[in-house]
Amino acid sequence: MASTSEKTENNGKITPADLEAKFRELQEEGDEATDTAKSYVLAGVAAVGVVVFVLAFTAGKRRGKKKSTVVEIRRI
Repeated sequence: MASTSEKTENNGKITPADLEAKFRELQEEGDEATDTAKSYVLAGVAAVGVVVFVLAFTAGKRRGKKKSTVVEIRRI
């Protein structure tokens, strides 16, 4: 928000410069929030990827043990 001294300088009127300054301030805050959110999302995606990989590996390993066939070869 504009301080009281800025309001009195403009006689209570909002100038285009005031609007532009406030929009830039809001954009900078949004950019900071976006950067923070990106790092959390990236960490979450990596964690989910590792969990899916481990589950697929263990499920495949178990299925392989259940259906493995033992072949016995005898010489006559």
